[in-house]
Amino acid sequence: MSDHSRLESGDWLEAFLFDRRMAVLRGTLDDGLATRVATELMTFDATGDDPVTLQVDCSGGTLTAALTLVDVIEVLGVPVEVLCMGRVEGVGVAVVAAASSRRALSHTQFKMGDPELSFEARAGEVARLAAAQRDLLGRYHQVLAQATKRTVEEIERWCARRSVFDVSEAMSRGIVDEILRGKEGPRSARQSHSGR
Repeated sequence: MSDHSRLESGDWLEAFLFDRRMAVLRGTLDDGLATRVATELMTFDATGDDPVTLQVDCSGGTLTAALTLVDVIEVLGVPVEVLCMGRVEGVGVAVVAAASSRRALSHTQFKMGDPELSFEARAGEVARLAAAQRDLLGRYHQVLAQATKRTVEEIERWCARRSVFDVSEAMSRGIVDEILRGKEGPRSARQSHSGR
């Protein structure tokens, strides 16, 4: 493939991101997107010791896809630094929560919420599958509670109300650690709490 064809096909962007150890989670988080992002993160883990950046602009998705990425992030041997932009909704917040460092651009919006749970099953399997889904939902709340240093009950309330937070509110609630504000420079959770 010629250099011109490679530029037109978008391969240059993938190469650029790969060289900088950056993965992108953009859109609705389904099993296909979770598999792609997980594969990229594991590849970065296998090819170096430097931190990995995960850009997140997520409009929600499925609980199983989100918990797949949470599991991958938790077992990697390299730190995963998240950069939130645009919006981070529903299960996307759990993926952000699993990262070792969480930064957000100044106009990012966060929307809490439980994913809709649905499944197809025979009548005899409904109770078992419903219990399994409740267990996954409990794990989702636990991931958020641990990352934000809040109680599970508080997380459940945020999700039940489908609370929407701007980036400053997200930082005060422990969802992000730092806000990137262009020329003003970054603002960290530590500075916010100290009043500086």
